[in-house]
Amino acid sequence: MSFISQFGSITREQWKTLVAAQLGWMLDAMDIMLYAFALTTIQREFGLSSAEAGALASATLIASSAGGVLFGILADRIGRARSLMLSILVYSIFTALTATAGSLAELVLWRCLVGLGMGGEWSAGSVLVSETWPAEHRGKAIGLMQSGWAVGYIFAALLAAVILPDLGWRVLFLVGIAPAFLTLWIRKHVQEPAIWIDRARRPRVSKDNAIGEILRPPLLQKTLLGTLVTMSVLFAYWGLFTWMPSFLARPFDQGGAGLGIVKSSTWIIPMQIGAFFGYVLFGFLADRFGRRPVFLFFLLCAALLVPIYGQLARHEVVLLLLGPCIGFFGHGYFSVFGAMLSELFPTHIRATAQGLVYNGGRAFSALAPYTVGALADQYGVGSALAVTAAFFLAGAGLMFLLPETRGQHLQ
Repeated sequence: MSFISQFGSITREQWKTLVAAQLGWMLDAMDIMLYAFALTTIQREFGLSSAEAGALASATLIASSAGGVLFGILADRIGRARSLMLSILVYSIFTALTATAGSLAELVLWRCLVGLGMGGEWSAGSVLVSETWPAEHRGKAIGLMQSGWAVGYIFAALLAAVILPDLGWRVLFLVGIAPAFLTLWIRKHVQEPAIWIDRARRPRVSKDNAIGEILRPPLLQKTLLGTLVTMSVLFAYWGLFTWMPSFLARPFDQGGAGLGIVKSSTWIIPMQIGAFFGYVLFGFLADRFGRRPVFLFFLLCAALLVPIYGQLARHEVVLLLLGPCIGFFGHGYFSVFGAMLSELFPTHIRATAQGLVYNGGRAFSALAPYTVGALADQYGVGSALAVTAAFFLAGAGLMFLLPETRGQHLQ
């Protein structure tokens, strides 16, 4: 069966929903990863150590976890599409305002506000897609949505290569206002999911608020286990990919690969092409073989490759060739969360639950940029990246304590 024929039953409205969430996630990635590419320049201008620069990225992640929970609650109350538009406006406006930072305090403020929108986009967008697409294609749809992150990462790399050397990091961040214009298209073309509209019209039976229901049996176990899984893999991801551009750009004597800003940005592109295919293929495999076994395979491969990659600083060609594999296995597993978490929780609290579980993990992952940065100050960036392998392995093991949800219809 061809790629196209598998989606023969998908309506035009369902495709529009997917495009909206994918573009929102793509531009979210572009805005948030501009900081990773500007990290070395910002570090030098503000006189920051690697640990301090990592802590600034951590502050963004902490704020994004709060934003994810907040927008999850909003999405259950005011709608998925409306919350998606609002989150995009938040992260795009405050990315542009980052360019105005004249002190470290201002920089922290703007990056924290960026984080609120960043976390909110996933909470609203993933539920919007999950509730709109049919069960047999839900994994594929979420994989396609997640693939937008890789495209956004590539855009950030290209913008950094073109803008940073001559115009500096402030002009780079001004470009971050662009996603705001996407909300005009979403407002006109994207509708709320029918399952949410139907549920919103019914009177509530439970007297618990959404958070209370999620944190009590029978949902408590799913909530805790799901959060532990996201804690593990998000720590691994942000520890690895916040510092990846810096690892490639830094000189050898600081544990880097010595490629410089322009060349390191070029090396990122094939890595993110690999990530794109990782996101997409994961969705197809998860719909075919199940969420858990495919997740295990991806994380085991990531745990094996990352320590090797970090020790290849003086082998440019090998780094280039291995980069797509790091991108493929180091990103693709994220496609599990939008599908699996939507299948674990009922409609009336789904966005709140996904926001809480995913962003509870993201709050813990805020330690990752600081941790890797602190280790980089002592052992070099390449060696510090290896710590993320342990968290990939932990996430793989924890996933098998959750039920398999492939093919489950939403309620």
